[in-house]
Amino acid sequence: MAVVAHKGADIDLLARLLRAEAEGEGVQGMMLVGAVGINRIRANCSDFKGLRTIPDMVYQPHAFEAVQKGYFYQRARESERRLARRAVRGERPWPAKYSLWYFRPPGDCPPTWYNQPLVGRFKLHCFYEPLAVECENVYNTF
Repeated sequence: MAVVAHKGADIDLLARLLRAEAEGEGVQGMMLVGAVGINRIRANCSDFKGLRTIPDMVYQPHAFEAVQKGYFYQRARESERRLARRAVRGERPWPAKYSLWYFRPPGDCPPTWYNQPLVGRFKLHCFYEPLAVECENVYNTF
């Protein structure tokens, strides 16, 4: 059962985002990106208040660098669609389980990002989850 309402076009959009943001990090890396995106829709807090749909999340201004690149606009592939469907069903692997942010630093992961603590790294991306006092919803939405 889906944790976020979606249409086929939304799955394609999310699939394109997963590939453009984390293809080099493999299936697990793309699943982590998907989890963060779904968390942003479900949490409704911090910089992500009012996001209700996959397009809202993907096209939120300044949220994903990939939407500014041509690679993002290529057709979705079935392999990434499968991952997108897993994400909308609520699959949230660690370290993205409660994360709302991730990024790829040039070196080590900073201990905080947007004043939120580092929870882990997967390959080149660092993941950050909000404190419960700042975003309790991310811990209670599933």
